[in-house]
Amino acid sequence: MNSIAGALGPLFLLILLGAAIGYRRWPSSEFWLQMEKLIYFLLFPAMLVATLATADVSQVPVARLAGVLLVAIALLTLLLWWLRAWLSLQAPAFTSIFQGAIRFNTYVGVAGAGALHGSAGVTTAAVAVAVMVPVVNILCVASFIKAGTLGQASLRHSALTLLKNPLILACLAGIFLNLTGIGLPGWSESAAELLGRAALPLGLVAVGVALRPAALLRLDRGTVTTNVAKLALMPVIVLALAWLCGLDPLSRDVALLFAALPTATSAYILARQLGGDAELMAAIITGQTLLAMLTLPFWLKLVAG
Repeated sequence: MNSIAGALGPLFLLILLGAAIGYRRWPSSEFWLQMEKLIYFLLFPAMLVATLATADVSQVPVARLAGVLLVAIALLTLLLWWLRAWLSLQAPAFTSIFQGAIRFNTYVGVAGAGALHGSAGVTTAAVAVAVMVPVVNILCVASFIKAGTLGQASLRHSALTLLKNPLILACLAGIFLNLTGIGLPGWSESAAELLGRAALPLGLVAVGVALRPAALLRLDRGTVTTNVAKLALMPVIVLALAWLCGLDPLSRDVALLFAALPTATSAYILARQLGGDAELMAAIITGQTLLAMLTLPFWLKLVAG
């Protein structure tokens, strides 16, 4: 493993650069809205396809890695719903707490895995994304349905959005190309790799642009609960499961990295679309991203030491 501080430091600097750009609204708010769409719908999917289509996934313990991550998500999901009555939150607020606890920032995760373990880390991270993204998105939409924050029309819309999720489609395409042996023929492999290289630095800057420092003023039982669940409890669960399953150090590091990631900035969009508490979601995203600059190196140093 490379130096943890040396690996993660540049990533956090790009996020802070994005926060400064976002504060100055440069070049404009509309520019970054369009840039986020370009990253989400083209650049990051291209990176996932390029990685999964050509990767030697036989070197990744897919079943054990998937088991660790999915069991951890399931346990945290059950705990949050069990705590719902104690939290005494309105339905929209609870959905934001739920998203904050189980969603993860894929840009930071893949960039961090690559910085720590090179191409092998990126491959393992892509497998983790392929496993987690469909499950987490389904659970988040289900939380809105269960909480009763959306009507029948919104339900149809959310189901259609889920089926068209570009990250899910990219994972499926990459896996298909890998398993069939088609891969990425001709110039398409180099083109996809070039697009993918732009995804991570721009994605990290976009994460910073999306932060809303003013939202940090909101601090209550819900924000504390979701931050503890995401940045402390989830890593503990994953570490325990990784030990029980005998994951190799690289896969354990990637699993721990994804467990300790801050929540995804896209959670804010979902909260707005499906009746969640968008302002609370902004506070959670901002708080977790800043806190993760301290907690993420801590967890990785813990297992490295």
